[in-house]
Formats: sequence, structure tokens, C-alpha cells
Amino acid sequence: MMAKPSPRPISKVANPFWPGVFAGLTGVFLAVALLKFGNPIIFDEKIAAPTDIFEIIFQPWPTRWGYILVGVMVAVGLAVGNWKITLDRKSAFGLFLPIIWMAWQFVSATKSVDPTLTRLTLKHFTVCVTCFYLGWFCLSQVQNYRPVILGILSGMGLVILAGWQQHFGGLEETRQFFYQQPNWRDYPPEFLKRVASTRIYSTLFYPNTLAAAILLFLPISLWGLWSLSAMASLAARICLLALLGAGAVGCLVWSGSKSGWLLFLVLGFLGLLQLSFKASVKKGLVIGLLVIGLGGFALKYASFFQRGATSVVARFDYWRAAVEITKLNPLLGTGPGTFFIPYQKIKAPEAEMTRLCHNDYLQQASDSGIPGFLTFTAFIFGSLLILRPKSSADPMKSAIWLGLVGTCLRSLVEFNLYIPALSWPTFLFLG
Repeated sequence: MMAKPSPRPISKVANPFWPGVFAGLTGVFLAVALLKFGNPIIFDEKIAAPTDIFEIIFQPWPTRWGYILVGVMVAVGLAVGNWKITLDRKSAFGLFLPIIWMAWQFVSATKSVDPTLTRLTLKHFTVCVTCFYLGWFCLSQVQNYRPVILGILSGMGLVILAGWQQHFGGLEETRQFFYQQPNWRDYPPEFLKRVASTRIYSTLFYPNTLAAAILLFLPISLWGLWSLSAMASLAARICLLALLGAGAVGCLVWSGSKSGWLLFLVLGFLGLLQLSFKASVKKGLVIGLLVIGLGGFALKYASFFQRGATSVVARFDYWRAAVEITKLNPLLGTGPGTFFIPYQKIKAPEAEMTRLCHNDYLQQASDSGIPGFLTFTAFIFGSLLILRPKSSADPMKSAIWLGLVGTCLRSLVEFNLYIPALSWPTFLFLG
């Protein structure tokens, strides 16, 4: 869905029916990913397959169900894709770096300290890279994006509704139901901490994951809603956008994500810069955004910083450990998905235990060595730089780019790469 430096021509598909099918599958895929695959991949073996219609609707799904959906997309994509490769230097960078990164993950896996975790992670990374090439070769050939946008809006709408429902009583009901289970103490500490918190997480793993999903999907959702409502009156369209935006902002605030709030302001600033308003109007909007956003942030989280910002301190210990692990294993790391194995041995006594580093880039260094870190980081930030919109002529691409900026910056303090609901769409959009 993103433009390439040298745009590839739309191929003449023998049967125009298939691009529509692929667009529909993509919309379903994005909606289902948001609603059902919001847990870290390293916990996948703990997620039991639903056994009845109630569990299918309300419980997360094992990731292998998502792999089946991606497999169907690949099968249809074979009939849709433009497989001719014409490259300049920038295109070659985007095309080959993901597969180089993936190849190094398999090399690193040969020295993994936990083959089970690494096997789960490699399957997930393979799907990430597959999504990238589905975007590059197949989704780029779709001319009608309406089914894709409908899927995104459906997923985001349900995520927002679930978040509001949790905030207004649903979270407490879920907590009481959970504590009635005889084996509730057997769950991982991270999960027990989430259950005890008043921060909402909607259909995602925990509150910060919800914030990352909003950053990724809200810009394209707003554009999509504006585009699909073109036949309505201007007042109606503005009301629809305000409803969606207010719903998403409410979820972001109730998630309690500090970095999510600040990055939301960054995206708002970048989005305003791309609008074709008068300079004076644009300046006023930027100032208003910063005053309201930073003022609200200071008021809401003043007590958090007065208590010592414990989650920030904890992250610094995770990052310190990742650097130490990388120094001990500079070439191959400890194996994809294995950060917490060596972290248990070197963590500060007062630091919280964690399964993931809360920084995707540093975890690449500790898990797969310096080559894994360099190829992944170069791919992400190089892609953002190359794909940066040069003008506001194509608002869809600008909206997608804004979402990618939000989630990729969010990866500096979180583990988005290991959440299928975030990483699969991210790679698809980059492609």
C-alpha cells in the first residue's frame, strides 16, 4: 500500500476477480489480527484453541490459525502479484534486506539457548517477512482498497468498543471472573499483573500494546472513514471522524501509556505539517496540540513521576542487560525470542522480571547478535526514510506512513515485533 521510489506498474491480471478477493482477504486478515492475535508469540503454546462458539468469539486464537489465513493469502496472491522485479538502489534495499535479516535469524537459531522459544519466534518472523512480500508484490497491485479499509475500520471499531466496555465496568467483571478460576495463580506474573491493573487493554495483550495499535491504525482509519463517507454531508463526515478519534483517544488515555501519549502528539504534529492549510492556521493548530497534549500529560502523570517512574527505571535495566548480553554473544546472540533466559541471571535484584526486552532493536542485538540488530534497524528506519511522503498529494500513503512512524518509534520502548497483531500489519504496510 506504500509507494516505492520507482513505482511498479499495475499488472494485467487475467481475471480481475482475484485482486478483489485478495483485497477482501487482506481486510479480514487485518481485522482478525487486531482482535485475535494480540498476545506475544513466546506465549503461543499457552493459548488453547477455542472449543465452542463463545470461545471463538471472545477468546484469543492460537497463532497457527493466523498462519493458515496468511497461507490462503499467499495462494490467492500468486494469481494477483506482479512478480517482475525492476530495481534501482533504493528498491533493492527494500526488497532484499528483510530476507537477509530473516536468514540471519535462522543462523542465530543454531546457537539458541532455548530451541522451543526460538522455534515459535522463527515461525512468527517468517510470517512477518511473508507479509512484507505480500504487500510488495500483491497488495500493490490492488486498485480498489475499499475492502482493506473496511477491514481496518471494523477491527479498530471493535477494539475501541472493547476498550470502552472495559473502562466502564467490563474490566472489573473480567477480574472477578478470573479470580474464580481454581488455577488462576498458575498464570505468568505478567498476566496476573495485567489482570490486577485498572488500565484497559481491549483485545490486545496489555495496555501498552493497545496504545501501539492505536498509533499504527488510527491515521489510516481516519483517512479511510473520511474517504468512505464521501457521499455524506460535510457535517456528518466531521462528526464521524470526531466519534472515531474521540473513541481512540479515550482508549489511549485509559491505557495509561505514557510513551503512547507522547508519540500520539508527535504523529499529530507530523500530520498537521502535511495539511495544506495557511501557515498561520497550521502554526496555531500545532501550538494548540502541544499545549493541550503536554498539559494533559503533565496533569495525569505528575504522581507517576513523583513516585520515581518505576516502569522507566525497569526499562533501563532491561536495556542495560541487552547490551551486556550482546557483548557476551556479539555474533549470533542467544537465539531469537530468548532474551529472558540470560536476563534472569544478570538482572538487578530490585528490577521486575520480564520475558521481552521492551526495545525491539536491542532485543535483536541480544537475541541474534550485531548482524541481526543492524539488518533489522536499517530495514525499519531506512524504509521510513525512503517512504516518507514528499507531498500531501496521496493522503492514504501519508496516513499509512504516519502509523508506521508511530509503531516503529514505539518499538524503542516496547516489544511490538513479537506481537502478531502489530508486526504482521507493519510488515504488510511497509511492503
